[in-house]
Amino acid sequence: MQDSRKAWSGRFNEPVSDLVKRYTASVGFDKRMAEVDIQGSLAHATMLQRAGVLTEDELRAIQSGMADILDEIRHGTFEWSLDLEDVHMNIERRLTQKIGDAGKRLHTGRSRNDQVATDIRLYLRGAIDVLIGLVHELQISLLELAEKHAATVMPGFTHLQVAQPVTFGHHMLAYVEMLGRDAERFADARRRVNRLPLGSAALAGTTFPVDRAYTAELLNFEGVCENSLDAVSDRDFAIEFTAAAALTMTHLSRLSEELVLWMSPRFGFIDIADRFCTGSSIMPQKKNPDVPELVRGKTGRVNGHLVALLTLMKGQPLAYNKDNQEDKEPLFDTVDTLTDTLRIYADMMRGVTVKPDAMAQAVKQGYATATDLADYLVKKGLPFRDAHEAVALAVRYAEEKRRDLSELQLVELQSFSPLIEADIAEVLTAEGSIAARDHIGGTAPDQVRLQISRWRQRLGV
Repeated sequence: MQDSRKAWSGRFNEPVSDLVKRYTASVGFDKRMAEVDIQGSLAHATMLQRAGVLTEDELRAIQSGMADILDEIRHGTFEWSLDLEDVHMNIERRLTQKIGDAGKRLHTGRSRNDQVATDIRLYLRGAIDVLIGLVHELQISLLELAEKHAATVMPGFTHLQVAQPVTFGHHMLAYVEMLGRDAERFADARRRVNRLPLGSAALAGTTFPVDRAYTAELLNFEGVCENSLDAVSDRDFAIEFTAAAALTMTHLSRLSEELVLWMSPRFGFIDIADRFCTGSSIMPQKKNPDVPELVRGKTGRVNGHLVALLTLMKGQPLAYNKDNQEDKEPLFDTVDTLTDTLRIYADMMRGVTVKPDAMAQAVKQGYATATDLADYLVKKGLPFRDAHEAVALAVRYAEEKRRDLSELQLVELQSFSPLIEADIAEVLTAEGSIAARDHIGGTAPDQVRLQISRWRQRLGV
């Protein structure tokens, strides 16, 4: 029969009530850290043996017992107990059942405070590595779409009004840039995640001769947390990660909004593959872009987790407090939500069909080359403010005639400025407009292709 006594039960005269057990237990969600908990414990045991705290036989027994427990966890035969509160005590109790007193000695020189802080960092470090890879996969999907449509003209918008012609490839590259910064933020946050708290014990360090640098080396940490109070109570790294995740989700939410708009018949710029859409229970014709809509919704979920973590920490005195048990669920859900979103998004973007004709038609609906006409006049010597006024009058005239600027006769255009000559025809086409923006960061197809090449080089694809 399993001994369910608490690790600290000797201090109390009565057992904890069942309601309190359920309220305070974390094993229901922190058991996902079981493998990194074992990883950290093995490193701790190796360090203790080297320091002379454990014998070689005790270390071998711990290693053997942990290997068996890891196998049980992976095969789903490990019995988790609510009475044992958390992942740490469940594993430690099972180890003691298997190997006896050597299992009880494993906790020498550490506390659950520095143990959980270590586990979270190990877990999050691995999650960040996966997420950076997924960000890169999505960037590759966007690059492939951008390359295919490097010269596909579409309207660029400001205030959601047609502004100037751009290419669809250029538009996709904007999100490649955003995701590039997201990957940089995750990589930068990883450096602060990758510091070892273990050896700080409950809050003040330990009297045992621990070698924290050696433990850090065993666990591939870049260094140790250098203040024991800070080490056990710091959750900055989790907040920073969640902030980076919230930014990534916000970027994807912006793209989702555009995909939803573009798929609407009022735009008709794209179609999304059926496998990412659903229908209506009552309207047979409907094809709803559920995935991008859900990404918009789940962005609020991740943003909420960031606020929850900030609020969790704002009033805590040093050092560890039970409040910190509440850090895991928002952190885990952030990892899960972003991981799933990035995976499905990379696949979904490969299933986007672009409709160039609808985009080209939309460019003509908002006098998108008006700025090109103003620039043309400036190059002819007219001050910009005068050029702006002349073109504004030309746009008003074209609007009254229900024609695009490119559809006006030369004599009509010359009525607004005698500087306009026959070469204006090329300037007023959408293709001429985008080709003229031939500089780094510009929308010219050649620049789009160069930027795609640079990104492929950075990503190694």
